[in-house]
Amino acid sequence: MTGSPGWHHRDAVELAGEHGVDPTRGLDASDVAHRIARHGANELTGKEASSWLALLADQFKDFMVLVLIAAAVVSGAIGELIDTLAIVVIVVLNAVIGFVQAWRADKAMAALQQLAAAHATVLRDGEVRQIPAAGLVPGDIVLLEAGNQVPADLRLIDLAQFRVDESALTGESVTVEKHTAPMTGVVHALGDRLNMAFKGTTATHGRARGLVVAIGMSTELGKVARLLDRDTDRSTPLQRRLAAFGKRLSLVVIAICVVIFTVGVLRGESPLLMALTAISLAVAAIPEALPAVVTVLLALGARKMVSFNALIRRLPSVETLGSVSFICSDKTGTLTQNRMHAEVLLADGESWQPGEPSPKPVHQELLRAAALCNDATHTLKGGWAGDPTETALTQVAGDAGLHKPTLEQDAQRILEFPFDAERKRMTTFHRTPDGLVAYTKGAPEAVLAQCTSQWQPGGESRLRRAEVLGAAEKLATQGLRVLALARRSYEQLPGTGELEAVESGLCLIGLIGLIDPPRPEAAAAVRDCISAGITPVMITGDHPATARAIAQRLGILSGAESDVLTGVDLAALNDAALRERVRTVRVYARVDPLQKIRIVEALQAHGEFVAMTGDGVNDAPALKQADIGVAMGRGGTDVAREASSLVLLDDNFATIVAAVREGRRIYDNIRKFVRYAMTGNSGEIWTIFLAPLMGLPIPLLPIHILWINLVTDGLPGLALAAEPAERGVMQRPPRPPSESLFSHGMWQHILAIGLLLGGLCLAVQAWALSTGHSHGQTMVFTVLTLGQMAHVMAIRSEFDSLWRQGLLSNKPLLGAVLATFALQMAVIYVPVFNTVFKTAPLSAMELGICLAAAMVVFIAVEAEKTWRRSRAATLNQVAS
Repeated sequence: MTGSPGWHHRDAVELAGEHGVDPTRGLDASDVAHRIARHGANELTGKEASSWLALLADQFKDFMVLVLIAAAVVSGAIGELIDTLAIVVIVVLNAVIGFVQAWRADKAMAALQQLAAAHATVLRDGEVRQIPAAGLVPGDIVLLEAGNQVPADLRLIDLAQFRVDESALTGESVTVEKHTAPMTGVVHALGDRLNMAFKGTTATHGRARGLVVAIGMSTELGKVARLLDRDTDRSTPLQRRLAAFGKRLSLVVIAICVVIFTVGVLRGESPLLMALTAISLAVAAIPEALPAVVTVLLALGARKMVSFNALIRRLPSVETLGSVSFICSDKTGTLTQNRMHAEVLLADGESWQPGEPSPKPVHQELLRAAALCNDATHTLKGGWAGDPTETALTQVAGDAGLHKPTLEQDAQRILEFPFDAERKRMTTFHRTPDGLVAYTKGAPEAVLAQCTSQWQPGGESRLRRAEVLGAAEKLATQGLRVLALARRSYEQLPGTGELEAVESGLCLIGLIGLIDPPRPEAAAAVRDCISAGITPVMITGDHPATARAIAQRLGILSGAESDVLTGVDLAALNDAALRERVRTVRVYARVDPLQKIRIVEALQAHGEFVAMTGDGVNDAPALKQADIGVAMGRGGTDVAREASSLVLLDDNFATIVAAVREGRRIYDNIRKFVRYAMTGNSGEIWTIFLAPLMGLPIPLLPIHILWINLVTDGLPGLALAAEPAERGVMQRPPRPPSESLFSHGMWQHILAIGLLLGGLCLAVQAWALSTGHSHGQTMVFTVLTLGQMAHVMAIRSEFDSLWRQGLLSNKPLLGAVLATFALQMAVIYVPVFNTVFKTAPLSAMELGICLAAAMVVFIAVEAEKTWRRSRAATLNQVAS
């Protein structure tokens, strides 16, 4: 029975009979034990988590990490213990960070289990009992009242004004009025199954009795748990690029080192010296600082993101934001304010909107009726508590000067006929100085059917029913929830059994349209997304008309577009058809959790990088499947947060755009570090590789190579993290996921500038030899170090010159360059370091030549950027 999908189509009493239970008495205790043995506990279960040892071992499987470990072993074997220690520290640091992230990554199931109700009120053996919710079985009769959490999936048997908040499961912001009648039709979205109450939702009003039809993992909440249990780990673009880069680089460097060793030995150099040189070059050429620098860059970026309310839960997600091409956003609470708001009042053919000058008398009466025929209660903090629609009505009346407490003093409520799903209206009676008056509020079709006239300040007039219904339908097509309000005067209080007679002969006052309005800053954020080449998509459990209206207001749908795909429509599409539709559909309504995953997977099948935002339990599986899941920190559930990579502390869609900008900045800075480090390493390789071929002695000793590697890759590389974003960073399209780390001319730059740097070093060495200067090796050592400092200052931007950026726009980098220069001067001019590094003090002329060679590198890079700007301007002219 737990697998049956059609409980909402079935008659509740017949269904109870099939479950072998009397709805008035409940299960017998003897039957419960048998059912527990058959169906198990009403609990959410998940796959067994990986042990800490397995998670730790996973951190050492990356090819780059294995190469670094090998380099550490070799360095230790040849006596370079300092370098060995540095590599070990880097490897351990990365392993610890990765281990902590993996350990925290799979907490979504634990959070989902906490969502389940702890206790349930059941009817067993004819008695009402409190039991642990885990002990519920199919066939149990559960009793619910306002404030209770639904402990299992229930087919409702009987109820009284029962409403449920299903926003965590369906995403719909309005509480749902329930009924007990079987549903007609073939397919119903989760939010349309009005005779069901689902595990994990909350009763907000009234009371109900329901039959347990599904428990544990068979519930709708359990289905979410199964989706979260899927293995959806996806490596980020950066992780893929670095992994590919590390493999290729390691193989190339090893091949070059073998060549250098062989050539050196063949020309008569000491095999030991050539072995040490080749190994030192290998250690230097493989940027072992890259994982650490990338981690620090990401961590600093994550820290900065907190300042604008974006909390990163997984560091690689910082960079992933820069690759995002689609943002699939939940509507409620993310794009909208998650609170109902009265948008327009329509009375006697005239409209009035909140915020306009004082409403006319007919609108004032409409507001008075909305405030009095209302169960919202005043809180100690000065706000209103209750159904979101009723609190919105109370608020708009108060804003217009009609405060509910004051109105109730002059018009005390003395009788009410509560709202129910069959009548679709409620009526309250009030004693006023002018006599008794009854106000009725409800769905337009339900209220208008009982009206015979139109209320006006001077009396009643003819009711144009068709015209009013047409106006109500027009408001509904705009995504508004429409309520009609009417009144009737009485000389004496009617009896409680005269409901049909009381709610007839009413005098219509008017209509009120309400909506959960867009956030004020969301439209600008959508425009920023579009200008950045990112496609915003709305995926919601709400009604299609509401979704379309909000999407049009935000600019997600243009005026000409109206294509909204519903969950029912989506269910009829196979995967191939859906992959075609996702190219053009921008709004999805009434979708369930599995369908959200299908949408994300269909976009990913096109090579798109997808960010999925959401706050509810229903969003968690899609958050986990997406390339980056973005959860709400203020109004979201723990389940969504644990499944996400990024948490918005202010629940604001606009914050995502700021995070995308930061992600692009960080990726640019990672590229700058790779450009800087690999160009320097390229210069070292060219210098040592070409010297023997040109008949020159070995220009660098192993300790020189290791020193350059230490001082140039350290502080200056880390200081690139502080580099501001490039101009126009949000006016360019997202990076294609398949784009190489070395795209846009980067590998050519590394090769050319590295060759230039190597050529300058060899030219300086040749000059020293030809002129009889004995400090050629120290000069080469200095040119390589200072040349890399000139290079790092020049590559701060791929397009703008250093003078346009300003020397002080990245003070940490300027400080790092000056510190490196000071250290190099100490190595040259401090006697104790001369002994350690086998250097000699340079004369003023020799140092001047080294500085001039470094300046050549700077001028070459600036010339390259000038050519880039000219080329970009030409392409823009051609495009325009």
